[in-house]
Amino acid sequence: MNKYDVIVIGGGPAGLMAAAAAGRQGARVLLLEKGDRLGRKLIISGGGRCNVTNRKPYDDLVRQIVGNGRFMYSALRQFGSEEIIRFFEGLGIRLKEEDNGRMFPVTDRAVSVAAALIEHLKELGVAVRLHASVARLLLGDNQCEGVLLEGGEKIKAGAVIVAVGGKSVPKTGSTGDGYAWAAQAGHTITPLYPTEVPLKASDSYIRQRTLQGLSLQDVGLTLIDGRGKRLTAQRGDIIFTHFGLSGPAALRVSHYVSVARMKDGANSLPLTLDLFPDRGADRVQQEVTGLLAGEPKKAVKNVLRAMFAERLIPVLLEMAGIDEATTQPHLSKENLTALVRAAKAFPVTVTGTLSLEEAFVTGGGVSVKEIDPTTMASRLVPGLFFAGEVMDVHAHTGGYNITVAFSSGWAAGQAAAQRTQEEEALHRNGPQDIR
Repeated sequence: MNKYDVIVIGGGPAGLMAAAAAGRQGARVLLLEKGDRLGRKLIISGGGRCNVTNRKPYDDLVRQIVGNGRFMYSALRQFGSEEIIRFFEGLGIRLKEEDNGRMFPVTDRAVSVAAALIEHLKELGVAVRLHASVARLLLGDNQCEGVLLEGGEKIKAGAVIVAVGGKSVPKTGSTGDGYAWAAQAGHTITPLYPTEVPLKASDSYIRQRTLQGLSLQDVGLTLIDGRGKRLTAQRGDIIFTHFGLSGPAALRVSHYVSVARMKDGANSLPLTLDLFPDRGADRVQQEVTGLLAGEPKKAVKNVLRAMFAERLIPVLLEMAGIDEATTQPHLSKENLTALVRAAKAFPVTVTGTLSLEEAFVTGGGVSVKEIDPTTMASRLVPGLFFAGEVMDVHAHTGGYNITVAFSSGWAAGQAAAQRTQEEEALHRNGPQDIR
């Protein structure tokens, strides 16, 4: 029976970093991956460019971790965005900062990041086994002692780190395996839900695909619950689809949609789009009025092309009760006010999100109440650790989720290696009588 200091299950961002952290501590590490290659989720991250981390200030970073961000305080203090940057630059990966603090490799190729990390594991002597599916954890003597593979092979270790991801993007191998192992160890699995996922909507312009494929840049999004309370306000780019909305800003709203639907069972939630988030309604009305007054003989629909996307104009006019052939002299003040209202609060009726399997990130998972936030160690079973998306921790897109993966992986790897070294020292020297 093989024996290692640390077994890491999962070859994604969290697992790779956990293996590196444990290996740097001098531990004998085995990395198990059920697929045919390491780093599959890393390679597709950031649209294939790998958004390695986000360089926003610490407090801003934590605020973007909308699912139990406070749990990550200690881990991010140990190994946050600046430490992640230094780590990869130490591996020869030069990074560049783009909008909103996002950090990418100068190569713009995620494979270069994955390759450097995998090569580093080789240098550290980390053993890697592919096509190695874990059946269950080996639990005995009130601790985790290793794993049992699907083929019946038992592998012993002083510590086991579960870093297999959630249930989103299953093509990368994240199929929810870790939840059963955590439950086997007595851990609570909080309800799973899709987040960072496109939104579904039921409005006529969605059903009729009137706006399908239309992209809007830098719009404001406000999600409201059934009682009129604002759930979130986001800002960024969106795209209309045949089922609803996608794009970065819509993905950020999805967390709040999923949580509200689970909490209140709401069938639909009002969402408004502000097409001019930097301008108040009065200023927009002045601009529209001036534009129309400048060309009084032209149909309103043609004049408005100077301010609005052409495909959006018929929808806005319908909402405002304005005939497309109307000219400025025949436009009532009430219709003009309604047009501006539609532009500042374009209504979208959100009915849900795409499925968990179609989401970029999984909400829910192993309860963080049962995990030590400094070491990622199980509070229930000694020798068991967790890292990454398998835990009930998630963030918005923009380099935040991968930061959580790297940070928690580092904390788990360091602590797991230290545990095994302390155990070995205890067995070697025996209990010490300190007086």
